[in-house]
Amino acid sequence: MNILQDFPTEEELIKKHKPKTSGGSYKVNNHLHSPYSFSAFDNIAQIFKMAKEESISLLGINDFYTTAGYDEFYQLAMEHKIFPLFNIEFIGLLKDFQDKDMRVNDPKNPGRSYFTGKGLSYPVSMNDKNAQILNNIKSYSEEQLKKMVGQANDFFKETGLPIKLDFDELKRDYAREMLRERHIATAIQDKLSQAASSEEEMKSLLQKMYGGKEVQADISDKPAVQNEIRSNLLKKGGRAFVPEDKNTFLRLDQIRDIIIDAGGIPCYPVLLDNEKGEFTDFEGDWQAMHDYLRDFNVGCIELIPGRNSFDVLNDFVKFFNDRNFIVTFGTEHNTPALKPLTVKCRNDVPLSKEMEKINFEGSAVIAAHQYKNATGEEGFLSASHEPKLKEKEDFIRLGKAVIEEFLTR
Repeated sequence: MNILQDFPTEEELIKKHKPKTSGGSYKVNNHLHSPYSFSAFDNIAQIFKMAKEESISLLGINDFYTTAGYDEFYQLAMEHKIFPLFNIEFIGLLKDFQDKDMRVNDPKNPGRSYFTGKGLSYPVSMNDKNAQILNNIKSYSEEQLKKMVGQANDFFKETGLPIKLDFDELKRDYAREMLRERHIATAIQDKLSQAASSEEEMKSLLQKMYGGKEVQADISDKPAVQNEIRSNLLKKGGRAFVPEDKNTFLRLDQIRDIIIDAGGIPCYPVLLDNEKGEFTDFEGDWQAMHDYLRDFNVGCIELIPGRNSFDVLNDFVKFFNDRNFIVTFGTEHNTPALKPLTVKCRNDVPLSKEMEKINFEGSAVIAAHQYKNATGEEGFLSASHEPKLKEKEDFIRLGKAVIEEFLTR
């Protein structure tokens, strides 16, 4: 049951909450990975506790390939009076970009593209074909990681490292839904810590694992050690590296169709500038990027501002917001490092009030879309799956009222 189904009509909602929704905005984090894929959090309850402490009123779950965390996320949202946004993430492939050696939003792999869906229906449903596609992707991923665990164990045995991994144990103890590469790195670190009697011995074991390379990470910094283990052992060139099955990379049109079938809004996650001020080939020309996305029936983008400089982010967001795109922000939290949920730019530079407003209004559009889907109406996508960019202001108005109704019930 979705509480939005019991909300008043659109007209009643807007009339009831008009005095409260004419100005101001709520804090939003619309891109958070949960332990159902991999995240910095021990459990979903921790996310909501932190959100309350930081006065965040809207949260968006955003796991890879799975909606398994939705029920728990929804129940905690109800308990804490924090509006839930239901999202999902995929990794796809643009073959023509790959053939031209062009990077999309993965800075290292030409043609590879992250792609998300925003505001999926809750409870989620999709046709049998698409449900099977998702199950197949999980199976391909699991097979890859089984091979990775096997190769890691062979390497540990060869080098005399006091570690042995068990795939079923890893799934039971480290993963809620899908085992990920980062779970394996975490388990290796834990087992090394148990075997080592001191930091010096831990360093010695790591150096042995790295083939004699010096340990760069601070041993007391668990996220840094885990990242170093991944880089030296599990990534390309490492002894336990296993390439991903090509079948896990769907075409972007397949991903878009799955998202739409599940009631969501197709959304392109923007990488934007790195610390050197560089952009990928696709994102370097904003007008061409805009035109490509519109031709692909995408009118929604999201960013993780912690990666970006304030000035570049500000200009970019204004460019797409002026063209009526939905724009939202998040923190991702898809690494071991547990940082605050409040969205900021690179080097902890706060967002401007205008960017906070754009983030809230983009999320309000998604809230309105979720409300319309829950009440059996057409959401932000037309019958032909075209985003209703010209109706964005109407969706913002409705979404603000929907959010206000949820938060004050």
